[in-house]
Amino acid sequence: MGTKVFRYKLDFFYQQALIYLGTLVLYAGIRGSFVEDQFNFVFKDPIVYIIIVFFLVALSTLFLNIWRGRRLIIEPDRIVFHSRAGERVIRIADIEWMHIGRERLVQTAGRFQQVTLKLKGRPLPIRIRVGRYERDRELVAAMEEIAMGVPGRKSRRKGIRSRIGMSSFFRQET
Repeated sequence: MGTKVFRYKLDFFYQQALIYLGTLVLYAGIRGSFVEDQFNFVFKDPIVYIIIVFFLVALSTLFLNIWRGRRLIIEPDRIVFHSRAGERVIRIADIEWMHIGRERLVQTAGRFQQVTLKLKGRPLPIRIRVGRYERDRELVAAMEEIAMGVPGRKSRRKGIRSRIGMSSFFRQET
């Protein structure tokens, strides 16, 4: 496996900015008036200001995410989270366990939604949301290839039968 680079998706930010721009243009067309072949736009309407603020926030969020340049780089011996601010490197040897599966509270059409990495010496796992990166199927395939050499998640729950067996209430006296 060679080096694979997955860029952070910006689709949502583009769509958000375009929707607010479209709303502004549509509202301006409805509220504006044509007088003597000139279009007069009313700036006294507070809704116009609200739509402009939403559009500017969406546009600044889009530019901020473009500027960040976030990428997920998968190499044979490590996983790199790259951004303009710096890099975070996770060596494959430092992964205690790895789980590829669904996020419990998120319902999407995709089969895999997140990859959970538990690192040695770190109490909380790292979650990689696959749908936030371009070429998500290829990302899952690369993660599955890494998962072949890494142990799976340890079972967090025991069944109800083992809990009943441990409870003193359900023990039978002999």
